[in-house]
Formats: sequence, structure tokens, C-alpha cells
Amino acid sequence: MSTTATTYGARNHARAQAGTVVETMPSIPASTWPSPPPGVAPEALTWAETVAGGGYTHKVLARGTRLRLTDVDGDACAHLLLFNADQPWERLNVADTVKVQWNAYLGEKVALLSDQARVLATIVGDESGRHDALCGTSTVDGNTERYGDGSPQGPSPAGLALFTLAGAKNGLGPRDLPPSLSFFQGVRVQREGGLEFTGSAGAGKSVDLRIEIPSVVLIANVPHPVDPRPDYSATKLEVLAWRDHPSTPDSPEWTHTPEAQRAFENTADYLTARGIA
Repeated sequence: MSTTATTYGARNHARAQAGTVVETMPSIPASTWPSPPPGVAPEALTWAETVAGGGYTHKVLARGTRLRLTDVDGDACAHLLLFNADQPWERLNVADTVKVQWNAYLGEKVALLSDQARVLATIVGDESGRHDALCGTSTVDGNTERYGDGSPQGPSPAGLALFTLAGAKNGLGPRDLPPSLSFFQGVRVQREGGLEFTGSAGAGKSVDLRIEIPSVVLIANVPHPVDPRPDYSATKLEVLAWRDHPSTPDSPEWTHTPEAQRAFENTADYLTARGIA
């Protein structure tokens, strides 16, 4: 019987895990993912992963990548941060995403703006309609009060703690982490100013993003901070990305609003000067 009490035993035990496949893990290479999206060749896939509830993931994606998030079982909540991969001090600015486009709700054609008035990504497909740009993600203190623990290795990890781990793996510290967006658990503002939690649109719903600037993507799959349920409720999130094309002036999202058009023009100017577009 193998034992890990010795160095040799620990080595043999570790090597015996080679080839093990579990329900929530990345496919490496991504082309081995068993079910690519219709019309997408396996070799075009650049990221394929299932993220457990209470888990996180991260990846650097090229300009023009299409990123699909899918709520597999109906209780995922994908909290998202984006950073310019070449100049990570440029990052997602949720406040500007909302106020510049005069829209507090995420949906198809909405541009995700940086703090430099450029478009980091665009929502190009939305089957869910249940998202949030108002509340950010959960904290260790908040989860400890609600669930008894908020540590990243505990039974009810907080989104901010997981973002801190994901950011560190990309050279980012806690001070680099701005407020995040979240997908698949809806929040609406009521007439009197309160927030109504509208929950999930159901299992199998997807959101597609198009990456417009090479980006560091951080994702934490944890319950929404205003989810009223007493239990820590988060189920699997599927993450797929594949090579595609960036938006152009003929794309509907480019001219969706005058404000979006100006942000796309700022983005094109930046990318042209850097020789990326």
C-alpha cells in the first residue's frame, strides 16, 4: 500500500494522479474539450474549463477572442475583472461602464469600459439577462458574517479573496483590484431606491464577450453578495474561449450608442498607435 510518509511515497502518490479527470478542471490543451461550440473548430479553442462553485480562474486573452460563460446548472455567478494585458494599470471601470453609457444594466451590445475611456470587451450575446453592475463581489468579512467563513480555502470563499489569488498569479496586488461585474444572478433597482435580487434565468444560459484589447481576465464563481438565501449557493461555470475577430465600425455594438462609438474610436486610436490594429 502506498504511503506519503516518505519522499518516495509522496512522489509515487503524486505521479499516480497523472491523467486523473474531475468534473471541474481545465482542459489542456483546450482543443481536447469534448464539445466545442457549433461552428468552432477544436483547434480554435484557446480556453476550456469548468469552474466549481466557490472557485476561480484566470487567463490572458488576445484581441478578438470570443469568451463564452455558461451557467451550467442554473446557480453560477460569474464575477469578472478585466485588465489591459500590456498595461495592467488600465482596468475595467464599472462606474464608467454604467454612467458613460447611461445604462445600469448589462446586456447585448454593452461595452465594458476601462478607466481610460476605451473598450476592453463587448457583450455580443446574452441568453440570460440576469446580471449586475452595481454591487461588486463578496468580501471575507461579509461571508464570515453570513456563512461563518470567507477565506479562499474555506467552505464559503469570498469573491474578493479569490480575485486576490487570481490577480497575484498575474502580477497584480490587492490595490489593483477594482469593483467587478457579475453575470447570471440579477439585481434590479426599485423605484424607492432599494435593490431587488432577481436570481438566475435558469440552467444552460450563456453570455458571450468579445475581447477588444489584449486582456487579463479574472473570474470568481461565488454567490452574489445580496443573494438572500441562507446557504452558500454556487454551481458550475463553464468557460470557453476561441479565436475570432474584434469589432469593426460595421459591427452593431460599435454604434450602439454615441458614447460607445467614441470609446471604440479611442480604442482604435490606441491600438493603431501600438501597432496592434
